[in-house]
Amino acid sequence: MAFADNTMDIWTNYLGQNSLLQPLWDTLRLNYRDYVRSPLFPIVLTVSSYFIFCIPYLACDIMGNRWPWVQQFKIQPSHRPTASTLLHSAGVTLYNHVFLVLPASVAQWLWRPPADLPDQAPKLLELIAGVIGNLLLFDFQYFIWHLLHHRIRWLYVTFHAIHHKYSSPFALATQCLGGWELVTVGFWTTLNPVILKSHLLTTWAFMIVHVYVSVEDHCGYDFPWSTSRLIPFGMYGGPSKHDVHHQKPNTNFAPHFSHWDRIFGTHADFSFCNAMK
Repeated sequence: MAFADNTMDIWTNYLGQNSLLQPLWDTLRLNYRDYVRSPLFPIVLTVSSYFIFCIPYLACDIMGNRWPWVQQFKIQPSHRPTASTLLHSAGVTLYNHVFLVLPASVAQWLWRPPADLPDQAPKLLELIAGVIGNLLLFDFQYFIWHLLHHRIRWLYVTFHAIHHKYSSPFALATQCLGGWELVTVGFWTTLNPVILKSHLLTTWAFMIVHVYVSVEDHCGYDFPWSTSRLIPFGMYGGPSKHDVHHQKPNTNFAPHFSHWDRIFGTHADFSFCNAMK
């Protein structure tokens, strides 16, 4: 009887007054407090997430025709990354992490104070809304940046051209970026949750989701579970939309959603891509 009463109290507490996320948040803030408060934690979270999300797509690229059940979803089946292209992208990524991400991490560790951990977790709907809000804000920021860096030739040649080295993107090309672009993207990813006053748990969720959809946009595969297939009415672009941008560089500038390209007349239909319908 006492066990049943205690169980009922727990369900009443977490399903009634508190957030469903409260047990997770309590575990993090009480058991891993020193780690999650560290200024290095968001950087470690995003960098590790990036490489973890790249691994499955990298395996698909390496296996190639030995995995025909995967290759049927290749958007450009006649263009697969070679060993040299994979090594080049990995080299650029490693260079950026050693000479940009690592110094920025050390600077944050030295000068930025540990984060305050609130007692309360965000509500589940609050976290979801916060992640979507941060994605929408980033989508607008990067759309403007991206448009300008294609329309102004000096900006394109100086800062953005390296990302268009390959007309058929693949996962490891996601961060094949110039330093200016990487710093800009990192700045917005860090600043936007502050602007929107997001809970730390919401901030971390946004960072993970943002990294995942960025890798997915460049993966070169249009799987049935792609984000663009899960979000209705063509609101979200996904890998097929961004693949077209690498084929037609003056179109589809928004990184994730479709509305800004439709508003500004830069939307290009991606129905011609060869992924399985």
